Amino acid sequence: MRNARKVFRRRYGSRGWYRRRPAPPRSPLRRVFDWLLTIAFFILLALIVARLNTPLPGRGPPAGPAYVIDGDTLIIDGRHIRLQGIDAPEMKQICRRQERDYDCGVEARNEMKKLIGGRAVRCSASRNDRYNRLLGDCRVGELDLNRAMVETGWAVAYGHYASEEAVARRERRGIWAGSFERPQDWRREHEALQETPHKGPSPLETAMENLYLWLNKLVSTLYDQVQKNNAP
Repeated sequence: MRNARKVFRRRYGSRGWYRRRPAPPRSPLRRVFDWLLTIAFFILLALIVARLNTPLPGRGPPAGPAYVIDGDTLIIDGRHIRLQGIDAPEMKQICRRQERDYDCGVEARNEMKKLIGGRAVRCSASRNDRYNRLLGDCRVGELDLNRAMVETGWAVAYGHYASEEAVARRERRGIWAGSFERPQDWRREHEALQETPHKGPSPLETAMENLYLWLNKLVSTLYDQVQKNNAP
């Protein structure tokens, strides 16, 4: 009985708590291995980010996932594309609606992202503007993004799409629901904020954007496969 008490106290202590045996100290070799494993992980992560940020080879028409800069500018494969024939509010531009100011430039950018919906974009471009951006017409499937931005009222005609602008204005869509300055006039009045080449996304932003697009495509594919398998 006395021996049993000694064993109990040795294992659980005088208060009945379980004593966890201290972990054996790690050997110097094991510590070095752990450090090398941690360094290798971060190197691999950096390589993945750099690879996702590297434009695809080839000089064909821009096509693939798009990073939306604003309501009329995209980045595809590291190339800046300015949608020609339209002019969307600048990112810092303020418009007025229902007697309140709002960030119409931000909303125009959100409309472009909504139209793209995480899908691949393809553009046809033949020349560059003065900021060395490609001037092009872009599509998602059969949807003409240039035309759609004017039709929804989040861009104005800028050499093309006058009839689409007239319809948007008549039906008070987008920025036509309130008052605003045309982007060209707004830039002229804010010379310090003139339209300039936009800085591209950081490697981390590109990695996150590509990861989102990849996951979105994967989920859509799996969903379609499940629907196909469950079809009678």
